[in-house]
Amino acid sequence: MLSHAQIWSAVDRLAGRAGLSASGLARRAGLDPTTFNKSKRITPSGRPRWPSTESIAKALAATGTSLDAFVGLIEPDGSAPVRAVPLLGFAEAGAGGYFDDGGFPAGEGWDEIAFPALSDNHAYALEISGQSMEPAYRDGDVIVVSPAAPIRRGDRVVVRTKAGEVMAKELKRRTAKTIELKSLNAQHADRTLAAAEVLWIARILWASQ
Repeated sequence: MLSHAQIWSAVDRLAGRAGLSASGLARRAGLDPTTFNKSKRITPSGRPRWPSTESIAKALAATGTSLDAFVGLIEPDGSAPVRAVPLLGFAEAGAGGYFDDGGFPAGEGWDEIAFPALSDNHAYALEISGQSMEPAYRDGDVIVVSPAAPIRRGDRVVVRTKAGEVMAKELKRRTAKTIELKSLNAQHADRTLAAAEVLWIARILWASQ
């Protein structure tokens, strides 16, 4: 599974190949000089913070580096595998025909993005739309979801109900009868769902933030 440390190490190697510090790379890319600093890699609450896809794209453009070359920096020996991951709009996840009852991608017509080091062949990406999940996820962010990954208390998850409602929340508690979810936006209430109401629940592995 792709880790937070691997991505940041690749950023550091990208800067080093260009003869730059992390701050120098950010400046060359037209970003805030602190964008790639070590202090920005952990949130105030202690959770790992991932670099955004936009900041990575600007750094690659500024250094003339291809995405394939950047992926090669994730593992020093260049062995990090890459494969196409289905990409769907978050709102579409509630529509019929895109997933089976287990939460695995189904049907056709997906866009795709390249993503490295995923062991789950059923993983897929969702593009966030709207503001209901701010500040955790903003409009245009992409999250990578694994329906096969084990889920524990405190994990961020995507849940789809049998009624077609799709939401991204934090798992507070799960029993045989209920699923308790914490909202990622303080303006939205926490949710408690009957297990029988839930069609599937999948863990969020990565987010472009």
